[in-house]
Amino acid sequence: MLYQRYFEAAVSRLKDERRYRVFVHLERDVESFPLARWHRDDGSVQDVTVWCSNDYLGMGQHPEAISAMVETASRVGAGAGGTRNISGTSHAIVELERELADLHGKEAALVFTSGWISNLAAISTIADLLPNCLILSDASNHNSMIEGVKRSRAERKVFRHNDLAHLEELLIEAGDRPKLIVFESLYSMNGKIAPVKEIADLAERYGAMTYVDEVHAVGMYGPRGAGICERDGVMDRIDVIEGTLAKGFGATGGYVAGDALVIDAIRSYAGAFIFSTALPPPVAAAACASVRLLKRRSDLRAAHQRATHITKHALAAGGLPVLENGSHIVPVMVRDAELCKAASDLLLTRHHIYIQPINYPSVAKGSERLRVTPTPRHTQEHIAHLVEAMVGVWHTLGIPFVEPPSHLHVDEKSKEHCAYPEIKLAAQ
Repeated sequence: MLYQRYFEAAVSRLKDERRYRVFVHLERDVESFPLARWHRDDGSVQDVTVWCSNDYLGMGQHPEAISAMVETASRVGAGAGGTRNISGTSHAIVELERELADLHGKEAALVFTSGWISNLAAISTIADLLPNCLILSDASNHNSMIEGVKRSRAERKVFRHNDLAHLEELLIEAGDRPKLIVFESLYSMNGKIAPVKEIADLAERYGAMTYVDEVHAVGMYGPRGAGICERDGVMDRIDVIEGTLAKGFGATGGYVAGDALVIDAIRSYAGAFIFSTALPPPVAAAACASVRLLKRRSDLRAAHQRATHITKHALAAGGLPVLENGSHIVPVMVRDAELCKAASDLLLTRHHIYIQPINYPSVAKGSERLRVTPTPRHTQEHIAHLVEAMVGVWHTLGIPFVEPPSHLHVDEKSKEHCAYPEIKLAAQ
C-alpha cells in the first residue's frame, strides 16, 4: 500500500512512548462475576478476577436486566431498524426516556447510542443555539466533552480543575453574554468530586447555563441513584444532566435530561442524533429495567460503598500509593508508563488479576496509574488477594511504596498489614 509507512510510523511512535494499548481477550461470566475467562494467545483459557470494570454495580449480570433484554429481543428483534426520524421511535426507548426524566426530576430526556456521542452532540448543539455563547470548561473534562466543545462554533475558555475562583473570574469577564458551564460531577481518572452546589451558585449569580456530566455517578449516588447532584441536593438547579447507561446501569448508551424545550432543540438540531441508528430496543429495555431497579435499591449502593471503603483502606495498609478522593474510584499511582504496563502484565500473568494500565492521553504523562474499581461482588477474599498481589508486584518492579497510615497496625517481622480485623494481608 502506497501510504502504509505513515500508519506504521504512527503505531511505532505509540510503542516507543510505551503507550501502545493491548486489549486483553476476556469473556465475562454471569454466574461468577467479577471473574472472567481470559483467552490467552496460546489458545488456553484462564480464570481471572476483573478489578477495572465500569460495570460498577454488576448490573450487566442482573437477572432483571437480562430478562428484559431477552424478552424484548424475542418479541421485537435484535436491531432498531434505523434512525428514529426514519424508522420511528421504539416503545422501549420511549419508556427508557420517561424513566430517565423521572430519575433526574426533569421534563424530558433524550437517549443516544453512547455517552460519548451524547456529550459531543448536546454540548455543541446547545452552545451553537445560544448567540455569542462562551463555553467555560473544566480542565479535567472527559474527551467527549472536549470534543463537544471543539465541535461548537462558540468561543471557549478552560478553568482550572474544580477551581471556583478561576471560574468566577471568567464569568465576570464574560459580562452579560450567554454562558455555558460544562463540568463533570465525578472525574473518573482521579476520583475527585466537583463542588456542584458552589458551581450552581456561581451560574445563578452570573446568569450562566449549566451542563453536568454524571456518567460515573448515575446509579451510584443519591437516594434513587440519580448521581452527585441528587446526593448534594442541587439537581433541580442544573440545567442539563448527561449520563450513561453503560456504567452504573450495566447496559450501553448515553442520554441528556433537562427542560422539554432544551431537549427538543437538541433532538431537532444535533446531527449526531438525527443521523445515527437508534439504540436497539433490547438494550433500551435492559437499561430501563436497571434504572427502575436502582431507583429503589439503595442497598446495592451501600454495599458498593462498603467494598470501596475496605479496598481503599486495605491498599493503603499495604503501603500502596492510593490517590485520595471521596468517591468509589481507587487510583493506585505508578507515575511511569513502562512500569505501569509491566505491573498490569505481572498482575495478570502471575496473579490472574486484570487491571488495565491507564496512561496518556487518558491521564497526563508522569501520572500513569492502575485504576481499581471495586464492585459489591468483590469479596473480602478478592480484596486480600488483590493487595497481596499488588504488594508483590511493587516489590518485584521496584515501584515506590508509601508509609501506611499511622493508625494501621504494621507487623514488621511478618510484613502483615491489617486495615480491618477481618482482613489480613501478607506482603510478598
